[in-house]
Amino acid sequence: MQLERVVDEFALYLSAERGFSANTVRSYRSDLGQLMAFAAETGVETAEGIDLEVLRGWLWASSTAGLAKSTLARRAAAARALGLWLARTGAAPTDAAARLRSPRADSHLPRVLTRLQIDGILEALAARASTGDAASIRDLAVIELLYASALRVSEVTGLDVRDVDLGRLTVRVTGKGSKERVVPFGIPAKRAIEAWLEARGDLLHEPTTALFLGARGGRLGTRAAYQLVAGLLADVPGTGPSGPHALRHTAATHLLDGGADLRAVQELLGHASLGTTQIYTHVSNERLRESYTMAHPRA
Repeated sequence: MQLERVVDEFALYLSAERGFSANTVRSYRSDLGQLMAFAAETGVETAEGIDLEVLRGWLWASSTAGLAKSTLARRAAAARALGLWLARTGAAPTDAAARLRSPRADSHLPRVLTRLQIDGILEALAARASTGDAASIRDLAVIELLYASALRVSEVTGLDVRDVDLGRLTVRVTGKGSKERVVPFGIPAKRAIEAWLEARGDLLHEPTTALFLGARGGRLGTRAAYQLVAGLLADVPGTGPSGPHALRHTAATHLLDGGADLRAVQELLGHASLGTTQIYTHVSNERLRESYTMAHPRA
């Protein structure tokens, strides 16, 4: 198989057969596109020529370029997935990436907002929404739902109106791997969504099933939702990423702080592995340690 075909066909496999999200496929495309360029520079013309030496050389070149360990780990994972697919489809004689190793990704605790910070953000959004501006009403509903249900931003922007059950206070979302789950939300989120459904017609330019609409009347994009959250968190004290995932991290940590069962939080987040969810127990322990240090006279 020619190199220029490898990434396209592998991306199609990830999307059609593995059910990977558009964002994940885009990341794989980017990483593997650079791998193909590196392979071509070394004289490789077909998939059969992508051997372990080429893969190791690509990762070494990536590391000398100063890329983070997390980026190198992601690139190695993409290469291993590609190697396995090439071998299974017969495009390569063996799985060249089977023995490929990657550095352990740096471990960073996610950013978590305090209850007061979350309340302040939601109160400010509610004040804007009280003016009757449709976009402001939508913004409040988006943030309330992100925090109430600990959803990924792609899950929120992918919602249709029919996915929300206001009677049962649940929302049906499609997560990673095209897996569906039903997630609860609370009364404040319900009120915000109801207000948005009443105002939704002000932004509706043509028929669409999308729950949240952008400025042009189509489905609200993930980038627009990201910019909304980043703008709200820009002036909030704290370190770490300022995107929608900060609200997801915050919701999960607040649930555990409040006594929620770890497996229940796993189901809520849609994590395939309990180990992925356990990072939030570390966050809760760290918050406890900080509170102890600040408050205990013998700390």
